[in-house]
Amino acid sequence: MPENRDATKSSSPEIKSDLAKVDAYVLTQADYDEIPELTDEWFEAADFKIGDKLIRRGRPKSDKPKKQVTLRLDADLLDGLRATGPGWQTRINEVLRDWLEKR
Repeated sequence: MPENRDATKSSSPEIKSDLAKVDAYVLTQADYDEIPELTDEWFEAADFKIGDKLIRRGRPKSDKPKKQVTLRLDADLLDGLRATGPGWQTRINEVLRDWLEKR
């Protein structure tokens, strides 16, 4: 065991004298000037907790999460789908769902 084990106990004289120094310190204007300003950007990036529970930002988890798959498609078919613009993967999902429901 370390020799200074007693020095880490809160009842040790060294700790009590250090705590007394901390308690006795008076903040000056210079100390306050060193504290950064809390901007809207800072608050937007901060973690939000209720008690000890971290509240996650962003989209909530889906009741029906999607699964990633690997699928080989003909090059011309893939080019045509991508040419339809953003959301082409979602449209594939909708087309497959419609086909399955009509089957």
